[in-house]
Amino acid sequence: MEQTRMWSAVLTAPRKFEIRSVPLPTPAEDEVRVRLEGCGVCGSNLAPFEGRPWFAYPRTAGEPGHEGWGEIDAVGAKVTGFKKGERVAVLSYNAFAEYDIAKESAVVGLPPSLEKKPFPGEALGCAINVFRRCDIKAGESAAIVGVGFMGALLTALAAKAGARVIAIARRPFALEIAKRMGAEHLIEMDDHGKIIEKVKALTNGAGCDRVIEAVGAQWPLDLSGELTRERGKLIIAGYHQDGPRQVNMQLWNWRGLDVINAHERDPRIYEDGMREAVWAVTSGQMNPWPLYTHTFPLEEINNAFHAMAERPTNFMKAIVKL
Repeated sequence: MEQTRMWSAVLTAPRKFEIRSVPLPTPAEDEVRVRLEGCGVCGSNLAPFEGRPWFAYPRTAGEPGHEGWGEIDAVGAKVTGFKKGERVAVLSYNAFAEYDIAKESAVVGLPPSLEKKPFPGEALGCAINVFRRCDIKAGESAAIVGVGFMGALLTALAAKAGARVIAIARRPFALEIAKRMGAEHLIEMDDHGKIIEKVKALTNGAGCDRVIEAVGAQWPLDLSGELTRERGKLIIAGYHQDGPRQVNMQLWNWRGLDVINAHERDPRIYEDGMREAVWAVTSGQMNPWPLYTHTFPLEEINNAFHAMAERPTNFMKAIVKL
């Protein structure tokens, strides 16, 4: 008998996923259907999980999963670049489920060297895209403010580019990861003034050429501006979606900072980043494997989200296995 239903996580209310049987999606003529192996939990997923006034519940089955990978199960009539059985990463939006569909253009093939390995393509591609916006060159100083999954990948990419990387993080475990990823200097994110003085001491009083804010909160944003040298670049990679922010425009203006919002909205840029991420991982430019610290079955997706929100001692990234 042909399969017509699948299991999916459904966010029925803030902080409450339920596992439900839902109809199996059918790909359109320009789409593929993927039997998912897993999906990463993204920091941006916390907003709908925790609840905001603009969200309505229940959410669509599989939301807000967008970091899925797996094996193509069916292809639409006009799909020419992929076939059933190929292993891929996808940019889709309902990937906390057994299956999801995606446009052919949003599918990236995974080579045999990545067989049986997790590959949350959207998250890895996002790091590539942020790094591209940083314009980091060999010999420059780069501070990474906040070492979660994104900050760790950016540390690795900046170090590979020849930058002198200063990693600033709250948790000792995060600083250990930053060191493994190539950071030259490690600073605990505890005291605003002390951090500034330490960075000045490491940069002959000038501040950093590039500062990447990768937390998504007010204090790290304030700190990042203070750490950026005159005519330096402040890159905002943190996900600021829990309310308005204030900025020290006097400081930003006086120092002549280039302030870059490194978030993308064009799906084509996300897709290009995913393709480049495949090369970066297979060539050794990025080593994400130590960062997948917590894995949960679909039935325990609520625990995956709580881990993301609470960030226990040895947490970097949660994966939901399907």
